[in-house]
Amino acid sequence: MKKSVIALLLGTLISINSHADSISLGGDDDIESILSAHKDKTVTVVFESGYEMTGKVAGVSDDALHLMALSGKEFYDAVINTDEIAAVVIRVRNQ
Repeated sequence: MKKSVIALLLGTLISINSHADSISLGGDDDIESILSAHKDKTVTVVFESGYEMTGKVAGVSDDALHLMALSGKEFYDAVINTDEIAAVVIRVRNQ
C-alpha cells in the first residue's frame, strides 16, 4: 500500500533549471530509500491517518525516520515509525 502511494504523490518527475531537489524512482525503492536519498532536506511526511509533519530528514533506518527542525516546532525532533507513513511530499521545483 505505502509503496504505491509514493508514485501517486511524487507524480511528475520533470527536471527544470530552477529546482529545489529531484526525485528518481527505481524498482527497489521504498519509503525508507526515498527518505535516505533526501537526508538533510526538508520533507513532509503524510501519515495513514492523514496527519502531516514537515521537517528535515536527519536519519533513516529500516523502521524509523528521524525528523529534525519540525515546522512550527523548530526546537523539537521526531522519531517516526516508517510503517505509519502513507506518503512523502518533497518540493522539487520553484514556481
